[in-house]
Amino acid sequence: MRTTFSSRGLHWEAAHTAARGAVDKAESLGIRINVALTDQAGTPVAFLRMDGAPLHSIGIAEDKAYTAASFGLSTAQWDAVVGDNAALRQGLAQRDRLVMFGGGLPVVMDGECVGGIGVSGGSEQQDETCARAGLEAVGLA
Repeated sequence: MRTTFSSRGLHWEAAHTAARGAVDKAESLGIRINVALTDQAGTPVAFLRMDGAPLHSIGIAEDKAYTAASFGLSTAQWDAVVGDNAALRQGLAQRDRLVMFGGGLPVVMDGECVGGIGVSGGSEQQDETCARAGLEAVGLA
């Protein structure tokens, strides 16, 4: 039996364009952000840090991208996924690198998750707006 595998990926040039799109949006909002992009395995592909962006937000942006890529859903959706299940909420909150608040989006091409984008430095709403602008910059929003 012959088995073949096909895998799409997030090209580094597209990742850099998306990061720049997120930063451009942050500038228009008057905020300073960190933005990270990963491939579908959560491996870093691109990162930008604006001057003056919060230092702790570096890791948060990376973890938002990682979470979005690994589950294929927005980090803002976790509240609805967990719902009233206190044990699940508590257990997931203890997982390393899992972010359960807004600012991370999956990078989806033709219905397939090929990576994640994570933004941190503004409010949850601002972070998600910047992440979406990054996806728009590469025609994926």
